[in-house]
Amino acid sequence: MSFPSVSRKSRITSAANVLYNNAVYWPNHSVYRGDTPGSLNYGCINRVYYAFANIMADGGVFLSDEWADVTAPCDGVQGALGSLMHLKQKYPHLQVVLSIGGGASSETFALVTSSAILRNNFAQSARGLVEASGLDGIDIVWDYPCSPQQGSDFVSLLAAVRVHLPEDRYLLTAALPGAKSILQNINVRQAAEYLDSINLMAYDYFGAWSHRSGHHSQLYAMNKEEASGASSVQYLMASAVPGKKILFGIPLFGRSFLHASGSGHKFQGAGGGDDGSFEYCQLPRRGTKEQVDKRAVAAQCVGGDGGFVTYDNPDTVKAKATFCKQKGLGGLFYSSAPSDVKDSKRSLIAAGFRTLHSS
Repeated sequence: MSFPSVSRKSRITSAANVLYNNAVYWPNHSVYRGDTPGSLNYGCINRVYYAFANIMADGGVFLSDEWADVTAPCDGVQGALGSLMHLKQKYPHLQVVLSIGGGASSETFALVTSSAILRNNFAQSARGLVEASGLDGIDIVWDYPCSPQQGSDFVSLLAAVRVHLPEDRYLLTAALPGAKSILQNINVRQAAEYLDSINLMAYDYFGAWSHRSGHHSQLYAMNKEEASGASSVQYLMASAVPGKKILFGIPLFGRSFLHASGSGHKFQGAGGGDDGSFEYCQLPRRGTKEQVDKRAVAAQCVGGDGGFVTYDNPDTVKAKATFCKQKGLGGLFYSSAPSDVKDSKRSLIAAGFRTLHSS
């Protein structure tokens, strides 16, 4: 497997001139529903996180779906990863970063990070994959370090990776949840010293697992007990994480609460997919009216097959992009790109980009 190469040093330097990042996660399984990286608008995207590569118990990193990644016919080339490498040639500002981990990798990360030998295996293996594929670096998605020991091991992993992926040539980023209870396990100031970006997942504050319904990606909480995007950012910045290193996460999905008509209600079950969510391109639900809760900065629709569904729309993304600029953050990321709409007036990725780069 070999891809066209682009000088990394020049790419990292030219990327440093980007005023704000507008990054997207692109899951490799999207190939199976006919989505391709070539259908995205790279006029408003400067970084793609290609998700996910897998991690083995010996620390080895490998592509999780060879067919989707390097074989499937995709934008006139082979594989979604192949498509992204060609897009990098076409768009010199574009960075492509390999996301390693994801939901099913928690136990493996806990094992691998607990040993210096396995951490080193991981770092060497990741570098091999990055170099073979012509990628710009890696993104670590460990959902999530569950104890202070695991938090400490996570920082040790970042240190090991930096030995093999030096910061003048490669990007190293990590996605972290917005929940303070998880962030408190990690010395985030120390982590930030190794990382180019912390991708703050400022969503999933509420869901089918919650006691009551709530806006899952609210920028502001209605009471002190609730978490929110603003409180997660405040926690990181109070822990001495530079604002420029924080990318604020926008979900391209909504969370459903059946038999609820708003935030803070009791509910019974969730509509949508297995995880109680609807893709943004499926919202608002048929027969419902979209509204914006201006205090929380969250969109919603009520009724139909979703009950109370909470999500982001162009208005809330504009407000969040403005918040990023006011706080001096590094920009936005979206999870995940194929769930956006093609119409640029309603596209969340386009709305964020326009606001970040307007004076």
